[in-house]
Amino acid sequence: MGVPRVFPDASPRRVVQIGFAALFAGIVIMLAALDAGAGPEIVTWPMLLAGLGVGALASQLGSVTVSAVPDEQSGDVGGVQNTVTNLGASIGTALAGAVLISALTTSFLTGVQHNPAVPKDVASQAQVQLAGGIPFMSDQDLQTQLDKAGVPPETADAIVAENADARIAGLRSSLSLLAVIALIALFATRRIPDRQPSAVSASEPPT
Repeated sequence: MGVPRVFPDASPRRVVQIGFAALFAGIVIMLAALDAGAGPEIVTWPMLLAGLGVGALASQLGSVTVSAVPDEQSGDVGGVQNTVTNLGASIGTALAGAVLISALTTSFLTGVQHNPAVPKDVASQAQVQLAGGIPFMSDQDLQTQLDKAGVPPETADAIVAENADARIAGLRSSLSLLAVIALIALFATRRIPDRQPSAVSASEPPT
């Protein structure tokens, strides 16, 4: 909300590029801060930076899109933009989630199979039952389920440790994908106009 008020004549292309750069930086910082022992505090600044980037994008794309068509079509274009925005967010969420679950499953099953504290029969059973995908589960919830199943403490601790490592691997894979998408989008901003639509209209001679 502050960009159009404080910088009304800012270049839309530059603001969008800064927005994508901030989004990319926020994702990369969070990716670097991910660790098995990290707490929720690691997301504060990266998410704030990414949110500022998304806000910078939102401050420009609407006016640039609507100004590209005659006034009588602005409502239709605005509706199309909102629809595509929601569609893109849904596809991005689904894609990132699929990568997360896939990496989580692969990392967990590989870790369990190669962990000497996990019996071979337990590893084989996990391979069969969890091949379709592993739910994103906290260590506490997993520990509770293992206790209910009567898994020996040593084996349970090893499985919980592998789950913690697999969660980090899944998150890193998912965030890496989002970082690549943001970087590609950053290089795709060259066709965005470098002048505000109002400034362009004011400079055009009357007809």
